[in-house]
Amino acid sequence: MPPSLAQEQQRDHDEIVRVPQEDPDMQQAIALAQASLDDFLKVWKQRPANTSNFKLKVKITEGDATEHFWVQPFREDGKGFAGRLANEPKLVHNVKNGQLVRFSREEISDWGYVKEGHQIGSFTVCALFKIAPKEQVEYYRRNFGFDC
Repeated sequence: MPPSLAQEQQRDHDEIVRVPQEDPDMQQAIALAQASLDDFLKVWKQRPANTSNFKLKVKITEGDATEHFWVQPFREDGKGFAGRLANEPKLVHNVKNGQLVRFSREEISDWGYVKEGHQIGSFTVCALFKIAPKEQVEYYRRNFGFDC
């Protein structure tokens, strides 16, 4: 097997990238996700043809550590949202992969879905592409439909 193929098959889908909270690109990505959240929720409720993989990214804090997790599937409940964590924690230990978590609108840091094979939203991922290794960015573009 060629080395590049072996590396792709072993990619850690729970890999994290540490970004300072004051990073302007990340702050802008989160602000854009928050500002467009209502539009996303409308699409999520309608589930148009050729759309799938609806998810929210949620900020979870434990002490001084903060980590952002994709939550999928999710639902609205009377007090906000609830859903299953879709990532293995690396920095916080008060949650685990697959755990049902409840969260407020203010704790949502991103949203995303796939439409006709292309990622829509996922603003924080696109912000990370600016600092991630080129081969990692190419992997996600090729395998997950990122156009940013």
